[in-house]
Amino acid sequence: MNAKVIIASLRAPFFTGVIVPVALGSILAWYHTGNFYWGYFALTMIGVLALHAGANTINDYFDHLSGNDPVNTEFVRPFTGGSRLIQNQVLTSKNMLTISLTCYGIAIAIGLFLVGTRGLPILIMGIIGVASGILYVAPKVNLAAHGVGEIAVAMNFGVLSVLGSYYVQAQKLSWEALLASIPVALLITAILWINEFPDFNADVAVRKTHWVVRLGRKKSAVVFTVMMALVYCSILLLGILYPGRWVLLGLLTLPLSVKVVANALKHYDQIPQLVPSNAGTIMAHMLTGVLLCLGYLLNVWI
Repeated sequence: MNAKVIIASLRAPFFTGVIVPVALGSILAWYHTGNFYWGYFALTMIGVLALHAGANTINDYFDHLSGNDPVNTEFVRPFTGGSRLIQNQVLTSKNMLTISLTCYGIAIAIGLFLVGTRGLPILIMGIIGVASGILYVAPKVNLAAHGVGEIAVAMNFGVLSVLGSYYVQAQKLSWEALLASIPVALLITAILWINEFPDFNADVAVRKTHWVVRLGRKKSAVVFTVMMALVYCSILLLGILYPGRWVLLGLLTLPLSVKVVANALKHYDQIPQLVPSNAGTIMAHMLTGVLLCLGYLLNVWI
């Protein structure tokens, strides 16, 4: 295994899914306390990235064992279908498992250090993150197949990432941090949701009955629309409950999301035409998160 292959296995382009919430929670803590601990921020970011990488690779491993990725012929690279490194015989399943366990080892080591230096809540959040990442498509448990995979993703890549990074910096929890995590949680769930459309037939074949499979693509496109609308409702609520903040900057991505939703409603069953919605949802998540971070930075600077 060379470094290029290992990096490809981690699916690094999707790391914005955790970079955004960790940055948001840390910046919000700075706004509330006036303190910013760069060392703890770096450790938090590396730990959560390692956790994400571990989840990506363990899911590739289990999706190969279940036959999910091998039977998937409608995947859209790079959004769906996993890394394809096992299927393309670049890595063996054992190689992928080794990479995953290494990533989890790094995440756990950093997490334990943060537990010892910053407090017990980090342990609770870390256990949830590690367990749900491994069990997401693990045999028998398979959270995704039992309709709770979307909840696990919203919690891990939204709520817990924001609250955890906030706690590391501020040494307390915050209702504002919880509310600020909601649009991020909804957007990361929306990414998972729309990316399940191309994998629909493969997931049906291996009985990976997540909610898109249960509802069908047409109804799922409507749910996707509601989910995206709730993103902007939650930003408005944040601005109403905490006036004087610059968080309403997050509303600037609304036109992008409208295009993404309109395309999904029109092309929910036409995978090639749906690709702009896959890409656009990722862009909406990243840009909205950046704008929320910028809003809190402006609260500090102005």
